[in-house]
Amino acid sequence: MKVNVAIDGGQSALRLRVLPAGETGAGPGYTHGADAADRMLDAIRAAATDAGVVEREATSPAPGGVRPRVGVVALGLSGYPSAPGAAATFAGQVLQLLDADEVRLTQDMVTAHAGALPDGYGVVVAAGTGLVGLAVDRDGSWHKLDGHGYLFGDAGSAFSIGRAGLRAVQRARDGRGPVTKLADTLIDPIAYYRSPTLVDDVARFAPDVLRCAAEGDVVAQGILEAAARDIAETIDAAVGKLIGTGPVPVACVGGLFAGAGEQLLAPVRAALSTRADLVPAAGNALDGAERLATAELGPYTALTVIQRKQ
Repeated sequence: MKVNVAIDGGQSALRLRVLPAGETGAGPGYTHGADAADRMLDAIRAAATDAGVVEREATSPAPGGVRPRVGVVALGLSGYPSAPGAAATFAGQVLQLLDADEVRLTQDMVTAHAGALPDGYGVVVAAGTGLVGLAVDRDGSWHKLDGHGYLFGDAGSAFSIGRAGLRAVQRARDGRGPVTKLADTLIDPIAYYRSPTLVDDVARFAPDVLRCAAEGDVVAQGILEAAARDIAETIDAAVGKLIGTGPVPVACVGGLFAGAGEQLLAPVRAALSTRADLVPAAGNALDGAERLATAELGPYTALTVIQRKQ
């Protein structure tokens, strides 16, 4: 039996789906550092083991007694290897790890777009720990916006909301800023400096900001409104990259939008230009990876493809 494998590797978690049966596995998300690629391979191995694609031990058979052969593996990864030759090297390592026939490796923004807008045309903004926008035109040309990481970009992301919230906590505790419910947290933000998962830790404070905003906290509401303006700015810039003057479908995907819903989408919608038409996403990034693993690639040609030598 031969199966295909779809992988969505984000900053908070890595998800794997075996096709067509749909078995799933999970592993840790992307972490920055010199050993980031090795950690990502470990995460893929853990997820594949969960799903029965990789045996737990040499003497332990996969569920059902037979480990399936892997045809195509499609991966959309945060922390996509960008150094010259690095993507091909990593794809080759995945090919060997899963004993696959072919690996299709791309950035997570591409799989997010493929899952959200199956017709290929339009803008997708994926917001979780980080934030990135991808605009794909009718001729297949595409434009990436933001996704510049927690230091220099990701405006409106869960990380940026969490960081603004933790700054407000420190300012309130020092008496340098307004009183806010956010300061009731037991978190000591300074302790995060020593954490190897600092980016994810900070992003996890975003739900507290959203909760306090919903409860009427003025400081938290200001943070949410600023994030909405940042997201709308990215969307409008992405829409402006596409030819024409008509409406452009825009899908907002990712954990941040899933958790916040209309609390975030409403102020984003209010700040958008008239060309941007917010539409429900047809699927998520893992669905997009499934599409890239099982269908014609269409406009999604920005992939590194490695095949098994015959």
